Amino acid sequence: MTEAQIMQALSNVQEPDLGKDLVTLNMVKDVLIRGNEVYFTVVLTTPACPLKDMIHTACVNAIHYLVDKEAVVKIHFTSQTTTIRTDAKSVLPNVKNIIAVVSGKGGVGKSTVAANLALAMAQGGAKTGLMDADIYGPSLPIMFGVRGERPMMTQVGDKGMIVPLERFGIKLMSIGLLVDEKNAVVWRGPMASSAIRQFVTDVLWEDLDYLIIDMPPGTGDIHLTMVQLVPLTGIVVVTTPQDVALADAKKAIAMFGQAQVNVPIIGLVENMSYFITPSAQGSMESKYYIFGKEGGKKLAEEYDIPFLGQIPLIQSIREGGDTGVPVMLSDNHAAKSALGEFAGAVARSAAMRNAHMQTAQIAEVID
Repeated sequence: MTEAQIMQALSNVQEPDLGKDLVTLNMVKDVLIRGNEVYFTVVLTTPACPLKDMIHTACVNAIHYLVDKEAVVKIHFTSQTTTIRTDAKSVLPNVKNIIAVVSGKGGVGKSTVAANLALAMAQGGAKTGLMDADIYGPSLPIMFGVRGERPMMTQVGDKGMIVPLERFGIKLMSIGLLVDEKNAVVWRGPMASSAIRQFVTDVLWEDLDYLIIDMPPGTGDIHLTMVQLVPLTGIVVVTTPQDVALADAKKAIAMFGQAQVNVPIIGLVENMSYFITPSAQGSMESKYYIFGKEGGKKLAEEYDIPFLGQIPLIQSIREGGDTGVPVMLSDNHAAKSALGEFAGAVARSAAMRNAHMQTAQIAEVID
């Protein structure tokens, strides 16, 4: 066996999302041959890649079929999260991908989805942060069990910076960590927008593969401030299946699709898709479509945007948020499986956006 033979064989292995072979994409590194043993590294586009097992099997099969059926193939996987930021990086300079989680209305579980998305990506090996931009209804301090805690300050050069809390392997920042939760945040739009700017410019986020931003429901000042301030990789739209939620989700899709905003939509996820009885989780007979069936999937097809999956209505998802230990850290297989598949779909869609779409720039919104 020779290195040339190995590379030739691997040139027949396609990266499923990007549509090109591993060699052309420069994803194969450090080929080493010792007798009948072959060692090499595959560099994935994200640590949270859900297709790693598929790529592993395809590489082994290619070498066995095209080079030596007796070869012992040892593959090491690493990752280099893709980014196509071309802005001056004056804000969030070390964050590769910034993903905003939005909804057209409240009550669809947007914060729960954002929290578990961040955790799932971190569990996949990605360096992840979570920013609670829901100024008027911050819920992440409760969801992560950090109520009453306050972030520290540090000096970076001649500037004081807020150090985000670290919880369950992710960096976390919320207005709820800075104000008394018993007091209502009664701010006009400019004050709320100013707080968002501080979260972006005065918080020491450091190196991150993904920064997940939990946006307020609806469409308004904070959303416009965010797209003017940071180069969003894209948005994830959260909805539930019923018509009233879908009607508001359409407004969120329309806002970010406007020419003066033009932020890519990574995809749409349907939350509270169906109820699973506790006695028979995972069985088709146990699914009850309380809020309607596949409304989110049909909406994604209507607008030709990726459908990122369905998250069931399971009691432990709610309990995890209330107790401060999100369900991604539990042993509930049905909930973790659905949320894990959703996070994998987000990572895949973001990587495809980076590979095929235009560069990530700050939007120029006309006031």
